[in-house]
Amino acid sequence: MQNFALQIVSNDTQTLSQTVSSLIEQITPELPHTTFVTDLAFIMIIGAIVTLAFFKIKQPLIIGYLFAGMLIGPLSPLWAWILPQGGPGADSGGVVGILSDISSLNLFAEIGVILLLFVIGIEFPYAKIKSIGRVAIGVGTIGLISTLGVVFYTSTALGLNFMDALFISAALSISSTAIIVKIFEEMGIIKKESSILVLGILIVEDVIAVILISSLQSIALVGSVSIESVLVVVLVAAGLIIGTFTIGTRIIPPLIDRVAASEHREILLLSVLGVCFGYALLANVVGLSVAIGAFLAGVLVAESKSAEVAKILSSPIKDMFVAIFFISVGALMDVSQIGNYIYIAIALIIVATGMKFGGNMIGNFLFQQKRGKSLHSAFALAAPRGEFSIVIIKTGVDIGAVSAFLFPLIGVISIVTAFLSPFLVKVSDKIVPIIEEKDV
Repeated sequence: MQNFALQIVSNDTQTLSQTVSSLIEQITPELPHTTFVTDLAFIMIIGAIVTLAFFKIKQPLIIGYLFAGMLIGPLSPLWAWILPQGGPGADSGGVVGILSDISSLNLFAEIGVILLLFVIGIEFPYAKIKSIGRVAIGVGTIGLISTLGVVFYTSTALGLNFMDALFISAALSISSTAIIVKIFEEMGIIKKESSILVLGILIVEDVIAVILISSLQSIALVGSVSIESVLVVVLVAAGLIIGTFTIGTRIIPPLIDRVAASEHREILLLSVLGVCFGYALLANVVGLSVAIGAFLAGVLVAESKSAEVAKILSSPIKDMFVAIFFISVGALMDVSQIGNYIYIAIALIIVATGMKFGGNMIGNFLFQQKRGKSLHSAFALAAPRGEFSIVIIKTGVDIGAVSAFLFPLIGVISIVTAFLSPFLVKVSDKIVPIIEEKDV
C-alpha cells in the first residue's frame, strides 16, 4: 500500500503551496515553516468545501473527496489556466498546482486505509467471519482469476505488449477494499449479510494481490513464476489468520477489557490503536498487506466487551485520514493527458467491470448463494479499482517491466470506477427487491 503515488512534481517546480510558504517565511522569518503544513491546509479546506457541496446535492462523499483531489492535484490543468505563463513555475517549465509534493501525503493516506479496515474489522467478530470463510475464498478466487484472464486477452487485442497486458490485467482483477467499505459505510449497509460476504471476498483478494505482486516481479525479472514465493505467502497468510483466531482471541480481548475497566477513554484509545498499528506492522513484516493486519486487529477488538466504545473513539481519527487517502488518489489523475488513452481506458473499464460482475455471479452460483445476495455482492465488487491496482502498476514501472503510460492509465481507471461504484450499489438495491419478490 505504501508509496502508491509517483513523485509527480519535479524539484524545480514552484507551486502555489510553495509560494504561500515563501510568503509566510518572509512575514515571520524567525519561525520554521514547512510546505507540508500548507499542503495539508489546502487539502482540508478545499476538501471540506467540495464534499459539503456534494452532500448538498445528495452525492456520495467519496466522490466529493476524489473530485477535490482532482481539483488541487499538481496534474490538474486548472492551475495552468488560472496561473498562466507568468505564474509560479512558468520560468522553469514546471507544473503549476496547489500542492507542492503529494508524495509526502502518502503516509497519511496509508494511515487512512489502516484505520478504515480496523474500524470495519470491529463490526465483524470471529463468528461472522467463520460463517462466510469457505464461500468468500471460492467466490473471490473465481471472480479474480476469470477477470484477470479476460482482461489479459482484451489488453493484447488492444495492442498492449505481453508484460503491459499482464500487469494491467492483474491490476484490474483486484477490487478496492477502501472504496467499497467507504461506500457501504455511507449507505449504512455495512452489516448486511451480502456486505459481510463482500468484505470476506475483499480480504481474500488482498491476500491474492500480495501473491500476484510477488509472482509478477518474478516473471519480470527472472522470466518465470517462483512457486516457492507463492507458497510462502499462502502459508504466512494462513499462519497469521489461524494464529489470530486461536491465540490472539484469547490474549487481546481480555487485555482490552482490563484497560477499559480503568474508565479512562484516552488510555483505551491508545491501547486499541496500539493493537491496530501493531498488527498492521506484523502483517507488513511477514510480507502481507497492512490492510489485512488492520482488519484482523479489528476482529480481535470485536471479541472484547468494549468493542463499541473502541469503535466510537477511533472513528473520528479514521474519518480524517480516510478523507486524505481519497483526496490523494484523486490528485493522481492526470486529466490533461486523458485524451491520449481514453479509448483504451473505456474498453478496459467495460471489460473489467463486466467480467468482475460475471465472475462473482458464477462463483456465487457454484456455491449456491441466494440470488439477491449474489447480485448485491457482484454489483459491489464490479467496478472499483484502487489502492492495490495502483501498487501493482507502480511495481512494474519501478522495475522497468512495463510502459510508463500504464500509471496514468490506471489512475484514470481508478477514478472513473470509483465514481461508478456508488451508483452500481444503488442499482442493486433497486433490482434485488424486484427479483426477490418474483422468487416468492
